[in-house]
Amino acid sequence: MSAQPNVPPSRPRVGHIQFLNCLPLYWGLARTGSLLDLELTKDSPERLSEQLVNGDLDIGPITLVEFLRNSERLVALPDIAVGCDGPVMSCVIVSKLPLDRLDGQRVALGSTSRTSVRLAQLLLAERHGITPDYYTCPPDLGLMMQEAQAAVLIGDAALRASLHDAPRLGLHVHDLGEMWKEWTGLPFVFAVWAARREYHERAPETVHEVHRAFLASRDLSLEEVDKVAEQAARWEAFDAQLLARYFTTLDFRLGAAQLAGIREFARRTGAPAGGYAPDVPIHLLPRP
Repeated sequence: MSAQPNVPPSRPRVGHIQFLNCLPLYWGLARTGSLLDLELTKDSPERLSEQLVNGDLDIGPITLVEFLRNSERLVALPDIAVGCDGPVMSCVIVSKLPLDRLDGQRVALGSTSRTSVRLAQLLLAERHGITPDYYTCPPDLGLMMQEAQAAVLIGDAALRASLHDAPRLGLHVHDLGEMWKEWTGLPFVFAVWAARREYHERAPETVHEVHRAFLASRDLSLEEVDKVAEQAARWEAFDAQLLARYFTTLDFRLGAAQLAGIREFARRTGAPAGGYAPDVPIHLLPRP
């Protein structure tokens, strides 16, 4: 007998960012056994955001810009995010020139996160008073620097570029998290975890169970961060010590300070350019 249409899957469809910065949120799921209860989809931040907005996922990470643009259809999970409170290491501008000399110069934008791109544009425009000639391309530093004077990179590509390639090539590295913190005094949130509003209304306890599973995974991973880093170093081009420093540099919280950072970003980047109001409401579930 064929399956009935519109019957929800037995397991929640959950997204997972396939970057090192989310490994601590995922690693503990296997340890706790929660992974077996999820239909997990791994992909880039941009594609996962689209899947959540389009209804192909029930719960998952969504880049901050896309969350703000679709806030009426989503509810954010408290206490869990991917962000920083100062340097982030994996969201950077790599440049041949000092930033104040990039006005009118070509700047390549990596194609994997609208939030980091928007943050870089905001910092260059409002903090440094420059308007480069932007274009979008795949996040490959070598290709980007063939045509551009600077490049915006995130995730694993940014780590490789800033820690390995840029020093070898004599390029400047500017950490976007550190620049935002120096400018505003606030943390920055790159992605939140959210559920589709209609899914939460239909299956609130499942959303809470997934939320609790990710919180437990994060806490276990950070308690055993050296072990997480040692295992990740087996297949990554970074040693365990550097990975442990990276995992503990990231800020996986979503509390009052992080919400203040989100609201400040929305205020500075809202309508018309952002596609959301400067005072866009943030719908947050109660803590589990």
